[in-house]
Amino acid sequence: MKVVFGPVSSRRFGRSLGIDLSPSKKQCNFDCVYCELEAKKAQEKQDEIVEVAQIISEVQMIIDKGIKFDFLTLTANGEPSLYPHLDELINSLRQIVKNKKLLILSNGTAVLDQNKFQSLLKLDVVKFSLDSAISKTFYRIDRALKNINLELMIQKMAEFKTKFQGDLVMEILVVKDLNDNEEEFIALNNALATISPTRIDLSTIDRPPSYPVKSIDEEKLYELSKLITCAPVFLAKRNYKEQKLDLNKEELLKFLHLRAQSQIDVEHTFNESSKILLQELIQKNEVKIINLAGVRFYKA
Repeated sequence: MKVVFGPVSSRRFGRSLGIDLSPSKKQCNFDCVYCELEAKKAQEKQDEIVEVAQIISEVQMIIDKGIKFDFLTLTANGEPSLYPHLDELINSLRQIVKNKKLLILSNGTAVLDQNKFQSLLKLDVVKFSLDSAISKTFYRIDRALKNINLELMIQKMAEFKTKFQGDLVMEILVVKDLNDNEEEFIALNNALATISPTRIDLSTIDRPPSYPVKSIDEEKLYELSKLITCAPVFLAKRNYKEQKLDLNKEELLKFLHLRAQSQIDVEHTFNESSKILLQELIQKNEVKIINLAGVRFYKA
């Protein structure tokens, strides 16, 4: 079965060529209630394994065809870090895609295994999930194997960040009536402040889930995002129905000082005069452009 797919355009990570490390079925140590894949009991190891040689061959074919992409993304129908030859694969990919960034989309449990911890340090961008920093809620949402200790995982994520030379992105997915409240987000903000990621991606359910759970509306998602103050927040999807922001210089600088805004936020929420003013402030070096793992942010 083919393991390489794309490239696909992602608002979070640019143009991405994907590698599915579990192409034939779901293999995961979580069974998240919001997962778009079928409900399936969590497992500790992969029992169907793709050969490294097959993956490298398929990636090489894409390169030989001259197909352009920005990121080579390790993903899976499940958790990619369960792949038993992860270190060998990363080393082999480095040999053939030296000018591309390597990214993994992981649930974060790899940090609990010292070998996988070391392997992920070799990547350019790592995305970990953290849907709750409260154990009871974490197990209700992610339905993780019981030997996965949330507090230890958060501690090891923070340790990983201190050693990682690349960009660490944390992702929170909000589920109605489970982690959509102030208590949850205060706990998340405290945990994320310890981890100190490059960027935080915040979203809610937008595909049919495997369990009968629901999304929250985007207005509430935006309000919850204000409780995350420890790093820039990227809202992956928004309808931007609110009135356009009309800001003077003082207002704009204060706004961008308190909360960095992504390029997508600026495009959809600033009126034309505010956008022109922003460009003037960038030229005067009063506002900085920061590229955080593939997403442009503006910060005063």
